Parts: sequence; structure tokens; C-alpha cells
Amino acid sequence: MTKLVGVLTAGGDTPGLNAAIRGLGKAAIEGYGMQIVGFYEGYRGLMQNRTIRLNESTLSGILTRGGTILGTSRDKPNNMPMGGQFLDMTDTMLENYNRHHLDVLVCIGGGGTHKSAFKLMKKGLNVVTIPKTIDNDLYGTDHSIGFDTALGIATDAIDRLHSTAHSHHRIIVVEIMGHNTGWLALGSGIAGGADVILIPEISYNTKSIAEAILSRSRGGKRFSIVAVSEGAMSQAEASEIRKAEEALESVKKTADKDKAEAYLTELRQQQSTSTIRLAAELEKLTGLESRVTILGYVQRGGTPSAYDRLLATRLGTAAADLIEKGEYGVMVAARGEGIEPVKLETFVGKRQVVPLDHPWVLSARKVGTNLGD
Repeated sequence: MTKLVGVLTAGGDTPGLNAAIRGLGKAAIEGYGMQIVGFYEGYRGLMQNRTIRLNESTLSGILTRGGTILGTSRDKPNNMPMGGQFLDMTDTMLENYNRHHLDVLVCIGGGGTHKSAFKLMKKGLNVVTIPKTIDNDLYGTDHSIGFDTALGIATDAIDRLHSTAHSHHRIIVVEIMGHNTGWLALGSGIAGGADVILIPEISYNTKSIAEAILSRSRGGKRFSIVAVSEGAMSQAEASEIRKAEEALESVKKTADKDKAEAYLTELRQQQSTSTIRLAAELEKLTGLESRVTILGYVQRGGTPSAYDRLLATRLGTAAADLIEKGEYGVMVAARGEGIEPVKLETFVGKRQVVPLDHPWVLSARKVGTNLGD
């Protein structure tokens, strides 16, 4: 009997999503005679039953395109904005899944997408997931679609900033995405020859950074590149947030919960300006002119790298193989040189952070890069 497969892309867009859709679709259709239904804009499209039939025509010419032909959103099945309120629309999604007589739903996304897929699985849907995120923070897989492309974009940006920093004898502070993990800033910082790399896993001391920059200046190097992950925090900020989290935990069942939550939210929101504040502090401490470059969404755009196209194709075709075998409730993970199915319940809710003894960290220290500590 012909298997019917649904597919959606959720969360932030990344280069390589279309390559994954193509890999899944071509392998499923040509290799196994399956039929593919795409849902627009992630879980919201599944809830609203907005679909497109994927076939040879719709899959043609999308390998090199950035973004996703299906569109995406960050809406969650159990907490979806509807008419000014947030509702659990899981049952509606289950109805639409059954309406199309689907055998399985393939969800391509990051941590939040996998959590939602797991919740749908517990409601009775067959799911297979494919990992994508430029942050590379998805637990259970060595690599995620989009990371390599974003790494190349961030590295290229640091390369270009070197000439401005050198010409004007400036400190250039470049903010790099990564959410609460430092893979992107660490990798691009090393590859781009940044003098200072700041990541969330290692809280920094601003005076230590300033001293490292002044040491370079005294040695005749009158410029510095500081690569900062968007989630990086000073030691003082990290301590304050840790105290706020502990305070919230101690009062979470009392009347003081709302106040504690509001204070923690305020502290976390202040992180959005931490890079600008860091640049100002470094200028004050060193006497050197400082400038900030925030790369932002440019890191998520454009044509996927060759590696991301290969990875996405491998993961997509592997997903089709698992569906043919009837192996559901798993993520198609990149492990070493191979692809392995990893059960969702073993990793959902976990985050892959940079270990302090990771080879990238050790290599950065050995070449004299200051990590802020």
C-alpha cells in the first residue's frame, strides 16, 4: 500500500531546508512510490490544513535555494496564538493528520520543533524529525542543517572586519548568533582569527579582556577583533541571573512567583544590549576606539554551503528509508560519518552546549585567543 507522508518546516529558517525537503521527497517518491503532502508555515499550517502536494515539479530546482518553499513559523501546537489568546490546537492537528490519511509526519526543525513533534507523537501521530539549526545546539546529532553555512558567513564577516579594524586601529566587536550556545561564535572566531572570543559557556571578565587588548597594543598590534556570541554574559551578569533563577525556584509555589519571574525576564532582556555595553566598557578601559557589528539574520540567509546540501540530502533520504521500514518516533541524526535514528524521548529538552574541554576551546587557548576568563 502506498504510504502517505506529511512534511513541515518549523522554527527559524536556515540554509539547507529545501535540500532536505528535496532529499526526502525524491527518495520517498522515486525510491518507494510514496506520496508527499507539504504543510505551509510549520505547525500552524498543519492546524489550518494548508497544504501543497510535493512532486517532481515542486521539488525541481530547490536544492540551492535558501529558506524553505513551505514557509515556517515558531507557533507551538499546545500554545498557539488564536484570536488574541493562546490555545492548545493539538487535537485539530491530529484531525488534519487523519483527514489526509497520513502514515507519518516529518518535522524539520530545531529544539522547539522537536519538543512539539514529541508532544504530537504522544497524542498518537507517527513522526520522524530532521535536525536543523544554525546554532548547532540540538542534542543527539553531531551536526545540524544550516550550521556550516552560517559558520562560513560569520567567518567571512570577521575576515572583512579585519581590514577596518587594522586601518583605523580600532576594537571591532562583532556579535554572532547562537542563542545560548557558543558553537557559531567559537568556530567562526577561530577560523576568522578573532583575538577574543566570548561564548555563553564561559562567562567573561571585562577587565581581563581589556588587559589582553592593551597587551596586544603594547606589542604593536593596535587593533583587536572581539567575537561575541549573542548569549555571552559577564561574570557579574551570569551571577545575577543565577541568583534570580534560584530565587524563582524557591518561590515558584508562592505569591512572589510573578515578581521573581518578572525580574528574571528583565535580566534576560537586558542581554539584547550586552554587546553594545561591552564595547563601550572596552573603549573606556583601553582608550581605543570601539565599534560594534551585529551580524543578525544575514547569517541565516542565502545559498546553503556544499556541506549543508550534502548533509540535508543525506538526512532527507535517510528519513525516507526509516519511513519505508516503519521506524517512527525518531530523529535522523548525523553521527560521525554515518546516519542513525535517535529516539525522541532520549534527547528532547536537552541542549548541546560547548564542553569546556572541547578541542575547539583547547585550540583557541593554544593559539593565544582570549576567552574572557
